Amino acid sequence: MTENQEPATDGDAVPESRPVRRYDPTIVEGPLSRAVWKIAWPTMLTNMIAGLQGMVDHVMVGNMIGPTANAAIGVSWQIFLVIIVFVSSIFIGMSVLVARFAGAGDREKVDRTVYQGFLTAFFISLCVLAPLGYFFAPDLLRIVNAEPAVAAEALPYLRITFVFSIGLLIFFMLGGALRSAGDARTPMVLGVIMTVLNLVLNIIFIRGFGPIPSFGTAGAAIGTSLASGSIGIFALYKLWSGGWAVSFPRGGSYAPDWKVIRQLFKFGLPAGFQGIAMNIGGVLMLAFIGSLPDSGAAQAAYAVSYTQLFSLITWTSVGLMGAASAVAGQNLGAQQPDRAEAAVHRAAGFGLVVSAAIGLLFFFFPHHLLAIFGMTEGKVVEIGVQLLRVLSVSGLFISAALAYNGGLQGTGDTRGPLYISLISQVVLPLGICFVIRQTSTLEPIHIWIAILVGHVTRCGLGFLRFNSGKWRSIRVDIERTAA
Repeated sequence: MTENQEPATDGDAVPESRPVRRYDPTIVEGPLSRAVWKIAWPTMLTNMIAGLQGMVDHVMVGNMIGPTANAAIGVSWQIFLVIIVFVSSIFIGMSVLVARFAGAGDREKVDRTVYQGFLTAFFISLCVLAPLGYFFAPDLLRIVNAEPAVAAEALPYLRITFVFSIGLLIFFMLGGALRSAGDARTPMVLGVIMTVLNLVLNIIFIRGFGPIPSFGTAGAAIGTSLASGSIGIFALYKLWSGGWAVSFPRGGSYAPDWKVIRQLFKFGLPAGFQGIAMNIGGVLMLAFIGSLPDSGAAQAAYAVSYTQLFSLITWTSVGLMGAASAVAGQNLGAQQPDRAEAAVHRAAGFGLVVSAAIGLLFFFFPHHLLAIFGMTEGKVVEIGVQLLRVLSVSGLFISAALAYNGGLQGTGDTRGPLYISLISQVVLPLGICFVIRQTSTLEPIHIWIAILVGHVTRCGLGFLRFNSGKWRSIRVDIERTAA
């Protein structure tokens, strides 16, 4: 089979020829390490940029308004992310289809899938998130027990974020589609531009500039919405005019194609439930930390060591997860399952190397790392050092686990990671903490070990599920249009 032909599928005749592929051929041929790294490093950088964008809001409102504004944004994003993780699951379903069709060189199916993904995102944002988010924002803030002063600052921020979520959804959709088609650099560039725009617009709308009044905390939401909306408009222009690895189809019907949309939800919904389960598990774990005798010190240590410093490993690992997903999906589409399998193992190997290097810093220099965040003495340092040394080992397993998670999702097995996450990230660690609290005195080290056991289990189950090879027989296809 040449790169100008697509493989036969059941019920489809093999076309005589097709134009030279617009997808990167090195993904399905040539050195595997280079193919994986080509997708991984821009995705890692994109994840870091996304993390920095959240920090921009916190730094600016903290300095210009005060800690109440920081709490308001933190609470708002905690609510918004739980919902957006589930909504964004349709983009994982879209990525499964795009990678498979790009690997087969089927431009028509790639573009039709991307367009249907956009229609779905557009409908969910404007017809579901915007109205429901606006009217139910006060109830959501009551659910998380936001203090009155925090809720007053958070309400306008949360409403603006929900109503104008379309820009972020388009950005997530486009990033997933381009990476699955082999282009990870364009989302990285757009992410950099969006972060810079966010910074400039936040300065203008938070503190005011010229005729523009000061909007305070709401100004941060306005700036972020305008920045993501601007990128969204540019993305729609490029998708319509062409020039990227993916685009909107030209000609034919532009109505919703329910057969394609059902495929998006079929492969995407399990990933959405997986994200919700992991968020719930994280919230319940925080409840155990809050029940400790030294809960304040443990919470501070957890916030810095796990949510901030451990991000050095998770940013890298999530990038490799995306690379494993795209490369495995494309090679399976090109009818090269052995190469798809090797790519995922290669991504896991990269993750182990990076996490081992960062883990050495966690193990030997924990005091120096905590001092960066102003933690230099007391119980919080003792607990933080303890957690970082456990995470130095845990990072090895979570890096490999995420690579296999990406390999399973990219090949179409999105249910396996859901079941694995429920067992390893919810049932097992929470069960360990519950049993210890019922039979003895729960200490911070018990919680950190429970997290480690969860990561080890997730890695082991992910490795076994992927090595079983069941993903090789998963069929991913949509009917070709009459055109």
